[in-house]
Amino acid sequence: MSEYFQYELFGIPVVRYLIAVGIIFIALVFRKIFDRFISKRILTFVSKTKFRYDDIIVRAIIPPVNLLIILYGIIIATSIVELPISQFFAEALRVTLAVIVVWIAFRLSTPVTEVLRDLMARSDESLATQFVPIIKSTMQVAVILIGGILILQNTGYEVSSLIAGLGIGGLAIALAAQETVSNIFGTLVMFTDKPFKVGDWVQFHDVDGDVESIGFRSTRVRTWAKSIKVIPNKMLTSEIIENWSVMPKRRVRMTIGVQYDSPPEKVDELTKRIYQLLQNHPKINQDYMIVAFTDFGPSSLDIFVYYFTTVTAWKDYMHIRQEMNIGIMNIVHELGLSFAFPSQTVYFGDDLNVKSSNGTDPTLPH
Repeated sequence: MSEYFQYELFGIPVVRYLIAVGIIFIALVFRKIFDRFISKRILTFVSKTKFRYDDIIVRAIIPPVNLLIILYGIIIATSIVELPISQFFAEALRVTLAVIVVWIAFRLSTPVTEVLRDLMARSDESLATQFVPIIKSTMQVAVILIGGILILQNTGYEVSSLIAGLGIGGLAIALAAQETVSNIFGTLVMFTDKPFKVGDWVQFHDVDGDVESIGFRSTRVRTWAKSIKVIPNKMLTSEIIENWSVMPKRRVRMTIGVQYDSPPEKVDELTKRIYQLLQNHPKINQDYMIVAFTDFGPSSLDIFVYYFTTVTAWKDYMHIRQEMNIGIMNIVHELGLSFAFPSQTVYFGDDLNVKSSNGTDPTLPH
């Protein structure tokens, strides 16, 4: 039996091939055991701990570890079988190992951003919701770029010349991408100042609608016509933005005009009844209200009405305004008053005579 082991293939004893195959087989079996039993036991254990991020970390690294077990088995096997192409296999395995390390770092960006999300959510939940996805994307891009350089270095490529080239190319790209860089800095300013968040109703210039998303370069706003407007973030940092969603209450300001022949006592009663109407409405803010006869208008006695609604949604706000307007109309009619409308009265004197150019009255028969 031992004489069979003395045979050589490509100048290498057959026993080495058998050992190499055995090592790969053991690696495959161990990988199966790890995937079926060990990893599940680890997940069960970490799920019972109070530290909630450990299970996220374990789930992130289990797939790369499965591949890493097989890779190490192949590395050990190829080191035993010293074939002429073993050097090529060694280089390929080294590159594969670098790829796996980059893959692990890429997957670990998820638990890292989860930690950041929780830390930021302690002070501002909305800021965490908007900003963390951008941080995660930035980390993943950085991992890919750095990992790519490391992989090239493992292939024997001279990365110093590549980095130098990137420096020159980066300058050219920076000059060509000034607008993009300005928008990215605008994004950072927006996230620190927080003029609005996703879901807010904003208005500036000709833009009026709900914020749908905030990205690296631009912000998307869904207008009331259901179209999408894409605004570069650098513009938002230099514009006056009106954020309607942060209103604690919403203002109503109007002037009611009644006719000039209205008795003073009826006008006074009208102001008191309107004020009482405001006081009795459950959705009218009671902190500040004004109802007063303020002006003698060109064609009406003007009553100024000023109040705030406790609701800010447009539809509910308009419904309350309608209720109040109908209530005011009922009060005016109950008091026997009438609303005034723009009109003019022309008075003619009793001795007005219209003469023609020859001195005769044109209204008299000839």
